[in-house]
Amino acid sequence: MKKIWFSTIFYLLLMGCSQASAPPTAANSLPVKTPAEVKSPVVSANNLISAQGIGRAKLGMTLGKLKKILGAKTEFQVKSPFIVDFDAVAVVQNNQVQFYILYPAGIKLADTAIIEVLKTDNSRYQTAQGVGPGTLLKDAAAVYGEATLSYNLDNEGREYVNFANQPADRMAFRLGSYGDQSLAGIYPSQSTQGSLYETNEYKEGAKIIAIEINCFPGNCPQH
Repeated sequence: MKKIWFSTIFYLLLMGCSQASAPPTAANSLPVKTPAEVKSPVVSANNLISAQGIGRAKLGMTLGKLKKILGAKTEFQVKSPFIVDFDAVAVVQNNQVQFYILYPAGIKLADTAIIEVLKTDNSRYQTAQGVGPGTLLKDAAAVYGEATLSYNLDNEGREYVNFANQPADRMAFRLGSYGDQSLAGIYPSQSTQGSLYETNEYKEGAKIIAIEINCFPGNCPQH
């Protein structure tokens, strides 16, 4: 697989968009808890999201190796197109998508290809602190610190949140999208000049919808 694309992938994956409708009520960000106050749940290694991987899929691992680890009962379904500029392989067990392996659109992902981007919207998968798809944003902020939400109209308007105590640089927390009116944040008017919008305010009930992790070619773990 040709290495032609990862100089910009992290920024592509980290920006989102969506159009808010009626002015919502902001959620109150909770104070950050100290390690002594946070009781981490027990997350199975098979369901753990970390800087190294999602479940048994690890960054730097080949697709072929993952297929051997997960066995014949696991399906690997190509999703093309998946999002703008990217196709994906959906890893399916018991008729449910566990996670996705993302790669550049139009490229066939061979078994020798290195896994460099993983994404899950399955709530069974969580970080060591119990944060995962479906977690309320205010609960995640109580663990990881103040939440800064953003979307960029120049990068497909996908919305993400960055925390003051981000658990890993290569981990991205996805929220809504400008294009389908699902923004979680409460943003300034779009009549202001520019394409990047940021806020620390968000709607009551806002949730993390997916978590992504990635590594750059030449800087992926060895597996």
